Amino acid sequence: MCGIVGYIGQKQAFPILLKGLKRLEYRGYDSYGFFILGSKEEKFLLKDVGKISRASQKFSPSKIRGNIGIAHTRWATTGAITKENAHPHFGDKKEIFLVHNGIIENYKAIKEQLLKEGHKFSSQTDTEVIAHLIEKYYKGNLEKAVAKALTKIRGTYGLAIISTKEPDKIVAARMSSPLIIGVGEKEFIIASDPSAIIDRTKKIIALDDNEIAVIRPRKITILKNKKLQNKKIQFITWSSKQAQKGGYPHFMLKEMMEIPETINNAIRGRIILKKGLVKLGGIEREAKKLKKIQEAILVGCGTSSYAALVGRTMLEEYADLPAKYDVGSEFRYRQPVINKKDLAIFLSQSGETADTLAALKEAKQKGALTLGITNVVGSSQARETDIGIYTRSGPEIAVASTKSLVGQISVLILLTIFLGRQRKMTTKVARDILTHLEKLPLAAQKILEERNKIKKIAKKYSQFSNFVFLGRKYNYPIALEGALKLKEISYIPSEGLAAGEMKHGPLALINKNFPSVIICPSDSVYKKVVNNIEEIKTRQGPILAIASEGNKEIQSLADDVIYIPKTLEILNPILAVISLQLFAYYMAVQLGRDVDKPRNLAKSVTVE
Repeated sequence: MCGIVGYIGQKQAFPILLKGLKRLEYRGYDSYGFFILGSKEEKFLLKDVGKISRASQKFSPSKIRGNIGIAHTRWATTGAITKENAHPHFGDKKEIFLVHNGIIENYKAIKEQLLKEGHKFSSQTDTEVIAHLIEKYYKGNLEKAVAKALTKIRGTYGLAIISTKEPDKIVAARMSSPLIIGVGEKEFIIASDPSAIIDRTKKIIALDDNEIAVIRPRKITILKNKKLQNKKIQFITWSSKQAQKGGYPHFMLKEMMEIPETINNAIRGRIILKKGLVKLGGIEREAKKLKKIQEAILVGCGTSSYAALVGRTMLEEYADLPAKYDVGSEFRYRQPVINKKDLAIFLSQSGETADTLAALKEAKQKGALTLGITNVVGSSQARETDIGIYTRSGPEIAVASTKSLVGQISVLILLTIFLGRQRKMTTKVARDILTHLEKLPLAAQKILEERNKIKKIAKKYSQFSNFVFLGRKYNYPIALEGALKLKEISYIPSEGLAAGEMKHGPLALINKNFPSVIICPSDSVYKKVVNNIEEIKTRQGPILAIASEGNKEIQSLADDVIYIPKTLEILNPILAVISLQLFAYYMAVQLGRDVDKPRNLAKSVTVE
């Protein structure tokens, strides 16, 4: 969950590294560091605690000269947030310098042995053992020393390594942690995320597990088990402009404002309305296998797990396909029963979520057909699943995911229709859903245009210190998402529940100081949700309702109402979640929180 950038070429490295790290700050912002090799054997090691935005105030780019360098922004795992624990790390001789994303599980045993051999450590991190191991095995060839050192460690890593003895190369290595190489004009840029590269090139090479890259200014060599690999160049599909705030005060607000476009991008070119069909090129080659699937398993982490839960209901109700749901971090530890007649669907914004990738490997080993839904072209998930669908959501920089969830649900609707038409779904039902889906961007835009109403409501509710979010059926996962958004960016304790579960215990919490946010659009379970509202109202709990336009009854039941446009029940989650995301955003702004970079969190969870 850290940001890595490396540069080798003809330009000055420091400004490029600094700009790249600023783009990656959402991956970690506890501390940062640079190592740059200059001419005449000059070395620049710069490390500090805090956000990378302060680095340009502390270090003068004009004085830091060199055409090769590595940089890092940290989200602390092993070792406290200190200058000593910031990357890059180095060995005793200060000849090997490296940056690392991941976790070394057996670092304590390695460190003990190295200490016995006389090595001295300057940090409390797991990463530093790698530098000492490489130094131990270094005999004049960096890549050979790296390869030998990696046989001794157990864990995950994305690494960029420099030796002062070989100032013409950077060695990069990967195991279950994202690492890509941007291919420029007589230059290469190594990064853990495309956003650090997009300013200089759209051409990338994605490293796979167990691969080691040897990168020189005009040449790159990639090895796996000492064998030369022939890697294809891929292309980033979005622009650097899309990764900028564009005049908005926060990336999170900008990305919510892009939700209508996100829906359009997810469905564009994929709907055949007259026939009630969808065209999903990424899965059609396995259409025969998909028709024979007997059960679906949907897996994700965090916000993506809520999309998976929505998808489960869709597939059972409309595709007549039995479906299960699981959290990626728990999936493989319960010895899941999977077979060749199962379809395992994995959802991840980045395509690099460690727990989801581990679950994917488990499903593949057990013979399931694997399908990935992700936003990032060339990501690990995209490469490792049998088939896949891109959400086309564009870059998402804010740590709290917003438009990515909408993109995932939009794609799940299309997938449901694809699988449903293979089974019992009629043309009429499919056409009805698709017709309303095409209108959804306008409905989403309407909610966004009325965001000031939500802002006023958020100001009123910012006085409360606890919340519960309630929903049923499709909107139970959206209640979970609403609670997550509020807690992660405003730090207010909040719980998401299936509304029918209130009377089984949580109702004991309700009083005049404990508000309930209740999702109650006019759908098949509306009357049931009204019953839950009345239970809360009887106990004097404040109620904020998310309801369909035209519903006047709700005004007599709730203290406040956020209205969403009427649509089909299967589509309501998208509109409801926009309202809840805006509510959480304005709550956080009202409380003065760092909305884009909430404390203790990072964007892409690439470690378990």
